[in-house]
Amino acid sequence: MACSETTREKYNRSSARYESDLSDEEWLLVEPLLPPPAKLGRRRTADLREICDAIHYMLATGCQWRAIPKCFPPFTTVQNYFYAWRDDGVIERMMDALRTLTREQAGRSAEPTAAGIDSQSVKTTEMAGPSGYDAGKKIKGRKRHIAVDVEGTPIAVQVHAADVQDRDGAPDVILEMLEKAPEVTRLWADSGYKGEKLRKKLAELGVPEALEIVERPKGTKGFTVLYRRWVVERTFAWMSRCRRLAKDFERTLASSVAWAQLAACRFLARRLARDASA
Repeated sequence: MACSETTREKYNRSSARYESDLSDEEWLLVEPLLPPPAKLGRRRTADLREICDAIHYMLATGCQWRAIPKCFPPFTTVQNYFYAWRDDGVIERMMDALRTLTREQAGRSAEPTAAGIDSQSVKTTEMAGPSGYDAGKKIKGRKRHIAVDVEGTPIAVQVHAADVQDRDGAPDVILEMLEKAPEVTRLWADSGYKGEKLRKKLAELGVPEALEIVERPKGTKGFTVLYRRWVVERTFAWMSRCRRLAKDFERTLASSVAWAQLAACRFLARRLARDASA
């Protein structure tokens, strides 16, 4: 789309130190979702907006903790907040809240009734932690497994070793999805999710007929937009704009999940802020 005076004003971020900094509109969305100060102990001295900007800087650039610019709070402070929010479920709840706002802004009901599921294999580094070899993609590392609604907003995010097949990793993702969105009755997936084992698991979860396999048309060559599957692929593309997700640098699966959830929060907040100002 050609740049115009309208779009130039909409995407202008000249007031921010870095492109990754939250705009005022985005901060208004995020601030109410952060935990309030503790009633006991020392008073909070850190500026939560500065903490969020530092975490988003890491997410966008992929830098190490110690490489956070000095204009942000000390990296140990930022690190402590990240781990606390990860362990307390703050990041996950933020993603869920922003998904609900996105759906309502799009004129949909707050609870999705249909979803898509897919995985993305990424390489790991020399860091310790669970990993495996995905023979299909020829990648040694981990899989990000997500379920998204028809708007492409993530409902559930899981990470596991890359040698776990999609049909074996799917039950945990589907269980988490149904806990958050119990009204889902249709689930689109690719042929990697075929198999009686997964269907039996879906029957145990109370949605035996939910899975719908969308296969590539026979004889098709090159790129083809596949019905409903393209929505999940687009979400992975949005998340992959964050360089922290170019590889999996984390020792623990919990941190891998948290960074993926933060990437989802990042593009959801920007989408909400952009649409609100349109």
